[in-house]
Amino acid sequence: MMDRMHYRQALAGGTAPSMLTRFSARDRALFRKLARPCASHARARTVAIVLTHLGGATAAILAALWPLFASADWPTVGRHALASLVLSHLVVQVVKRTVGRPRPSLGTDVAALVAEPDRFSFPSGHATAALAVALAYAAAMPSLAFPILALALIVGATRVVLGVHYPGDVAAGQTIALATHLLLLRAGL
Repeated sequence: MMDRMHYRQALAGGTAPSMLTRFSARDRALFRKLARPCASHARARTVAIVLTHLGGATAAILAALWPLFASADWPTVGRHALASLVLSHLVVQVVKRTVGRPRPSLGTDVAALVAEPDRFSFPSGHATAALAVALAYAAAMPSLAFPILALALIVGATRVVLGVHYPGDVAAGQTIALATHLLLLRAGL
């Protein structure tokens, strides 16, 4: 991926950078602006670390399974959340290994503030998982949809401020979660 300096050099050299190259340069610039403040504020970093774990495997799987065991009225929510989580995770893993975009800690001067689960950045699995499960809950509880979805979006944002993903990685992961949710709704699950 090309950073801003390489983008300017390509323009100066007369080569037209591709749309992906321009996107990557903007994505890196936005990442630098968003990731730095969290590194210097201990309280913000602590809150971000706690919230980011809501998109991790343990929390996402428990949130998807909970309706299956909690109440006889909720199995549909659980099935939808679990199917969305599994399907979106499969897509994320295929895309991660196909694209192979390195984590920001490998391509910028910003260190990750939490452990990176793998070396691939695009798309964000945490952002995908959080939104995949949240969409199932939001569909089942429309009156609580706003706070549920807001929390999932915040989980995605924590991945950027903690230095483990570029903003575009998060947006792509959330797009995968939304597409998976809509696909499952169309399929009747």
